[in-house]
Amino acid sequence: MSKADRGLLREASQQVVAGGSAGLIEICLMHPLDVVKTRFQIQRCATDPNSYKSLGDSFRMIFRTEGLFGFYKGILPPILAETPKRAVKFFTFEQYKKLLGYMSLSPALTFAIAGLGSGLTEAIVVNPFEVVKVGLQANRNTFAEQPSTLGYARQIIKKEGLGLRGLNKGLTATLGRHGAFNMVYFGFYHNVKNIIPVNKDFGFVQRPTSQDHETWTRWCSDAAGI
Repeated sequence: MSKADRGLLREASQQVVAGGSAGLIEICLMHPLDVVKTRFQIQRCATDPNSYKSLGDSFRMIFRTEGLFGFYKGILPPILAETPKRAVKFFTFEQYKKLLGYMSLSPALTFAIAGLGSGLTEAIVVNPFEVVKVGLQANRNTFAEQPSTLGYARQIIKKEGLGLRGLNKGLTATLGRHGAFNMVYFGFYHNVKNIIPVNKDFGFVQRPTSQDHETWTRWCSDAAGI
């Protein structure tokens, strides 16, 4: 293996470990809110006896009818997707940015296009997991009665297949969401970070660190529902 290949493998490994571990903690903390969000998005109308009247009412009804584990329905797909998702997001962004470096583009445009490419690539990886996750979250049976993650995925594949009517349903919307989000996020972050002074007491400008980058990414992803 050449030195360049080893460097590429090391870079990918760092993205997998750092992104995956951060994503796992984020999912465990935020998944109950994601379940509630999905329920509100799919409920039919206010006259439906199963509809939720408010945020507090949704928490009470889920806990009363489905138990504590009802808030963690569909958690396995995002956990399985989080490591490749984070790795793909940052790794492909860096690779697209390197490729665009051979073109005479402004830094702002380079970062935005690289972010768009990373978002579209990420969406292709994530969408099947999203389909399974939403299907499990929509199930109002108790946690013990709902199908397993693998079992539900098999049901989708058996009935609808792997295409846009099955395991990749909603791919167009996912491409739009992740593509637009990453384009704005990476374009904004990399172009603004160099003009923000943080510490003026010592007569120099302190730039955001990689930890700041990861924290900002998690916050933006939560705000966008990604």
